[in-house]
Amino acid sequence: MNEYDSNRIYDIAEKNNYKKTENSIDADCYVLNTCHIREKATEKVYHEVGRIKKEFRNKKKPIIIITGCVAQAEGEILLQKEKYIDAVLGPQSYHEINKTIQKIERDKKKINITNFDVNKKFDNLNLIKNKNSKVSSFLTIQEGCDKFCKFCVVPYTRGPEFSRSLDELFKECKELVNNGAREITLLGQNVNAYNNNGKKLSDLIYKISEIENVKRVRYTTSHPIDFSRDLVEIHKNSKKLMPLIHLPVQSGSNKILKSMNRKHTIEDYLDLVDMLKKNNPNIKFSSDFIIGYPGETDNDFNETLKLLDRVEFINSYSFLYSPRPGTPAAKMKNIDFLVAKNRLITFQKKAFAKKMQFKKRLFNTKSLVLFENKMRNKENYFFGRDEYLNSVIVKTKENLSGQIKEVNIINGNQNTLFGEISNKSINNVYAA
Repeated sequence: MNEYDSNRIYDIAEKNNYKKTENSIDADCYVLNTCHIREKATEKVYHEVGRIKKEFRNKKKPIIIITGCVAQAEGEILLQKEKYIDAVLGPQSYHEINKTIQKIERDKKKINITNFDVNKKFDNLNLIKNKNSKVSSFLTIQEGCDKFCKFCVVPYTRGPEFSRSLDELFKECKELVNNGAREITLLGQNVNAYNNNGKKLSDLIYKISEIENVKRVRYTTSHPIDFSRDLVEIHKNSKKLMPLIHLPVQSGSNKILKSMNRKHTIEDYLDLVDMLKKNNPNIKFSSDFIIGYPGETDNDFNETLKLLDRVEFINSYSFLYSPRPGTPAAKMKNIDFLVAKNRLITFQKKAFAKKMQFKKRLFNTKSLVLFENKMRNKENYFFGRDEYLNSVIVKTKENLSGQIKEVNIINGNQNTLFGEISNKSINNVYAA
């Protein structure tokens, strides 16, 4: 989502005669777009500002603007603690960036804009074309969260759930496709909570699938309690919807899930997994896990390990619990750090083994790969992704960008699969 936001900031700033530069020392304005989900986010902001100060020690100071969730959570503190920062803009206020730059240039005063006016934000963005030209492009359809998991800062930095209209999303999707996009990933803090005038995520997927040059559709991130029946069924009915679902569970223990206020049980989660697989046997899952949450016992942790075996996640993103200021869990007593760290090591070792087992099963098989770009510094090598988001590299003299090809997977490592182009044509495999 921050990548989508950053691209839109570029589109907006261009209206103010600012251009993106690849050479940082030439910059007249720095925008640091931040995330507050993980630990030490604020420290990273100060570190980056310090680097800029050093780089511009003997040059005219550039305008420094902090945007995103750190700006929302700690805006005034940032301005007071680091005088080099000129402005902070929350994630629902970055459409104000041109006015902000103009005020800084004119008045030389600090600016703090951290409103939650998400309607105004997207009303403004709809007036500016999305110029992103990547083969695989992001599209934010929903923002905010009403779930209030006790560990999560998102409801306080992104605000309540808000869904954009289907018509404006269809229009922006067509712009992306005209720019060269062939895969659209729909984004939201709770993307499957999307609901605008009765239109749900499944309706949006069907709608954008009507665009001929949309070859693939994905969505992230889902919450288990928002998985409606129609969304389950579209995984059976849509040829353009990819069979990988990122479905965060956070823990395998019902006790911990209740303490987190996740509003679902492991039994609920497994029923949903089984239902999705029944509708589409090709579906695979990835998930997020918090290890060492306050109150987690050895038994709770073992339940999480059991879940890895039960679901066979092909990718697992796991983190040590870190308290987020202002969240209810931040007041809870943490478990011993070394115990938590050892559990994380054990979990990641097992999750990595599961990931590699899946990758090795792909060796000597055929995969459908959407190629995104020619690799830098590697002549005649092209990069793409298969249906399960695995990175795939092939060597060919043909320009494959934007094309879906059948690839014979030869081998691979923990990050990448390597293969050769099959002679089979796949031009119509994703016909709607």
